[in-house]
Amino acid sequence: MAHDDQLPIEDAHVRVETPTGAASRGPVIDNGAVPPRRASVRLMLSHPAHALSLGFGSGLSPVAPGTAGTLWAWLAFTVVSVWLTPLGWGLVLAGGTALGLWACTRTAQALGTSDPSAVVWDEILAFWAILWVMSPASFRQQLAAFALFRFFDAVKPGPVGWADRLFKPAPGQPPGWRQGLGILLDDAVAALCTLLVLALWRVLVG
Repeated sequence: MAHDDQLPIEDAHVRVETPTGAASRGPVIDNGAVPPRRASVRLMLSHPAHALSLGFGSGLSPVAPGTAGTLWAWLAFTVVSVWLTPLGWGLVLAGGTALGLWACTRTAQALGTSDPSAVVWDEILAFWAILWVMSPASFRQQLAAFALFRFFDAVKPGPVGWADRLFKPAPGQPPGWRQGLGILLDDAVAALCTLLVLALWRVLVG
């Protein structure tokens, strides 16, 4: 797969040895891949795709970036819902999914990793979808949804693990659009599992 449209990446040049042994500077190319690197504020600010996929900075958390992104999603949903209708949220989720496929793919390519932990747009979209379906919901119900979603996303039992493995690249293969889709897919399945458990709980307990 060609990646001529891949975004410029941060610190892409490293020292390499020429055939004669002289040191030179140039990009490391391995079947079109770049060496894995850490996300940073500089990378996030270098392109809108990175800002979106990194959750506007929440994914840069040094501890549990997925949880940080989900908390950001919860706060944003609470604030924006003051102005946005349920139909509006549906449009946001549809547009966010399309943009997310593009942004997550580009950031995975820039970081040289098929599913970077700093990419949290998938958690954000998935938790927004949960809250949108649940609305209106009490704080306790939203907290239960948060805990369940984090469990399914982190532990990846059953169908979540299947979705997470579905689009993993072959060894040495650079991230592409299939991996971007995979980033979004396992969190979407985690959201479905969360909603299913909550629905069953409501039926059984009332």
